[in-house]
Amino acid sequence: MANNGFGGFSAETLQFLRGIDERNTKEWFEQNRDLYDAGYVEPAKAFVEDIGPRLRKISPGVQFEPRINGSIGRINRDVRFSKDKRPYKNHLDIWFWHGDRKGWDCPGFYLRISPTRLFMGSGMHGFEGKLLDDFRRAVVAEGPGTRLMAAINAVGGSYEIGGETRKSVPRGFDPDHPRARLLKFEGLYAGIDLPAADAEAPDFVDQALGHFAATWPIGKWLLDEVGSASSA
Repeated sequence: MANNGFGGFSAETLQFLRGIDERNTKEWFEQNRDLYDAGYVEPAKAFVEDIGPRLRKISPGVQFEPRINGSIGRINRDVRFSKDKRPYKNHLDIWFWHGDRKGWDCPGFYLRISPTRLFMGSGMHGFEGKLLDDFRRAVVAEGPGTRLMAAINAVGGSYEIGGETRKSVPRGFDPDHPRARLLKFEGLYAGIDLPAADAEAPDFVDQALGHFAATWPIGKWLLDEVGSASSA
């Protein structure tokens, strides 16, 4: 049954993302600022306003702000230290986090809409500093490690378990440990990749809630066993 609030992203959303992907210039953006507002800013705000309170039934501590630089990612790229000087991203990022300070360095719910695909799920895309150390210690500890395997099994085979970036187990850890593969992860998330057009479904909020709930065992394990830099 379709949600009575947000009725899906509009056709203007993919129209804008495809346009900025093909003609990534300040001139095109300024000429299509109305399309940016209609296809990017306004539907993203409406989505966050609708789904945010409902996500608290999955995780009561989740935080959200229906604004740019809140839950909604800026379209502008930071090109200061990049060889890629394209001024704009070609995707829409939406983030629901945990902790007192908004940030990506904590477990949360994530949605990205690109010109042809969308990805949504739960977890953390990268650990830094102490968080990476805490994650590795939790993986090899008997209680937390066993609970992590239970969380992965609870998510099931319909979702990608991502975050593996290393080719080998880090120094100081047993390469023959039963959970050695997870030591190669420098982030941990569960998610699903779908056609971008799925975001236009009238019941997209309900679909997203289903995927967020199904993948949350990973996010909850991170919240319970690793925490976040934001709340440290």
